[in-house]
Amino acid sequence: MKKVQSLYKGDIVGGSLLIRESQIIARLMLDNADDKAWHQAIIIDNVLQKRSPESAKRQSRLIKKRLSLLKPECLSLINNGASDVVIQALLAASIKHSRLLGDFMVKVVKSHWQVFKKRLSVKDWQDYLEMCAQVDPNVNNWTEATRSKLKQVIFRILAEAKYVNNTKTLELLPVTIVPEIKTYLLNNSEDYVLRCMEIT
Repeated sequence: MKKVQSLYKGDIVGGSLLIRESQIIARLMLDNADDKAWHQAIIIDNVLQKRSPESAKRQSRLIKKRLSLLKPECLSLINNGASDVVIQALLAASIKHSRLLGDFMVKVVKSHWQVFKKRLSVKDWQDYLEMCAQVDPNVNNWTEATRSKLKQVIFRILAEAKYVNNTKTLELLPVTIVPEIKTYLLNNSEDYVLRCMEIT
C-alpha cells in the first residue's frame, strides 16, 4: 500500500524566523559556497554560534531548506535589506516551507480579522490541529510535546513578523506587506504565500 504523503509536516519545530542565522546562510548561498566552505563556516568557524556542531548542522539544514525555495534576488534582500524587508522575506520562505504555518495564517488569523476577533488563543491552535488532522491523518501521530512546540514556534514567528504584539497576549496587529516583498511574490506567482501574508 502506498504511503500517503503528509500535507502537514512538523519540521518547522526546528526554529522560528531565525533572522540573524538566516542572513548568514543567505550570504553563504549567494556566494555559492561548496561543501568544504559550508563545513568551514558552519562547523569550524561556528558562524551560527551554536553550542554543538550537531545543533549548528541541524539549524543550518532547516534554514537552507527554507531559503532554497527563494530566488537569488530574494536572498539578496535577506542579506542586506531593511529590517522589515528581511523579516517579511523570511516569513515568505517559512510559509513556502511549511503548509502548517501558511494555512494557520489563512484559516485562523485571517478569519479572526474578518469577524473582528482581536486575539489568538491556545484553543484556536487546538481547533486548528483538529482541522488539519481531518485533511491529513498523520497529524494524529504527533505527540503532545510536538504539538506544544509547534504552537510555540508558530506563535513566535507571528510575533517576530509583527502579526501579533507578543507571544503572551497574542493580540492581532494590522500588517502591510512591504513593496519589495509584494513585488517579488507577484512577479514569481507566489499567490498562496501572498494570500497567507495579506490577511488584514
